[in-house]
Amino acid sequence: MTHIAFIHGLWLSHASWAPWEKFFVDEGFETSAHTWPGEASAPATARTNADSQAGRGIDDLVNHFGGLLPPRETRPIVIGHSFGGLIAQRLLAEDRVDAAVAISPAPIKGVRSLPFAQLRSALPVLSRRSNRERAVALSRRQFRYGFGNAIDREQSDRLWELWSIPSPGRPLFEVASANRDAASPAFVDTSRPDRGPLLMISAGSDHTVPAATTKAAFALYGDSSASTELHEFKGKGHSLTIDNGWRDVADDVLGWLSAKGYMG
Repeated sequence: MTHIAFIHGLWLSHASWAPWEKFFVDEGFETSAHTWPGEASAPATARTNADSQAGRGIDDLVNHFGGLLPPRETRPIVIGHSFGGLIAQRLLAEDRVDAAVAISPAPIKGVRSLPFAQLRSALPVLSRRSNRERAVALSRRQFRYGFGNAIDREQSDRLWELWSIPSPGRPLFEVASANRDAASPAFVDTSRPDRGPLLMISAGSDHTVPAATTKAAFALYGDSSASTELHEFKGKGHSLTIDNGWRDVADDVLGWLSAKGYMG
């Protein structure tokens, strides 16, 4: 049975993957959606214990999730959203998984597209250098801009109440300086020809990771002969994995996995 590991990004609880897990279990897959290092299992607890995640960076996340994956002989697949999408790409490039899906992934090293909306969505963290070693939460208003801009305010506020948690600032600082850092943890070997298939998904109205940023990352894979595809969901924002339209994205991922020969 094929195992799918889900990895969330900044400001969302691992529990936000619950509908996806049920969907793929019903399709015959095994699934897991682990917490980030230091993240409490319940969103409410995570909100009152922010310091436990402080100071964790991209390498910490890659090693954490890499260590939780089942053996590669079982052909695990990883699906990541936002920073989870960056982690998914690293795990695939490092031959720790058989295939990967990166949904609105945080930019890897080499991406130079920085639309204004993306800069604005990162300001709650990047505006203070001290946030590099802190865990930072989004206000209801900040979540509305970064995640819920393509849905109505009532739904955005409900998602904020359900799933929003503080997250470490370090990964954002590492991505922001990636193109100036020769040893950046945001580096992914995009030229590798012998990795498994990769699906990248962009959201046309995303503020946190605009479609232009995902397309720029996709272009970096142009020198690889390995299977790499880009699907775009126009009109969706960064909440595309958790809002009322999540099933559209999950169905698309399932169709891609089936076309690549992965069955539950």
